[in-house]
Amino acid sequence: MSIVNDLISLLGGTISGLPTIVVLVIPLVVGLIIGFLIKKVLKIGIILAIVALIAVYFGFISLGTITQALSNLSNKYGPTAMQYVAMFFGIIPLGIGLVLGIILGFIFG
Repeated sequence: MSIVNDLISLLGGTISGLPTIVVLVIPLVVGLIIGFLIKKVLKIGIILAIVALIAVYFGFISLGTITQALSNLSNKYGPTAMQYVAMFFGIIPLGIGLVLGIILGFIFG
């Protein structure tokens, strides 16, 4: 029981003037938002892929134009996106709260 009491006493302190519980909740909330956004983006992406496949099937667009457009987008915005992702994971501590928030946001978002 002394370990539990030690953990509870640590939660009562402060980190850089902020209560410890606030510092622990911030990654959870950020994770919830990220999980929610990932789920929405996947839904939209699946819908766009189905529409594109139907358009390719009926001959409205060719598969070559789609791959060329996606290649251009990845060449133009890919390095910038990866830079921001690396900065994000460098700033936000990868704790259990962030991972749990992403999972909960994805499931219940």
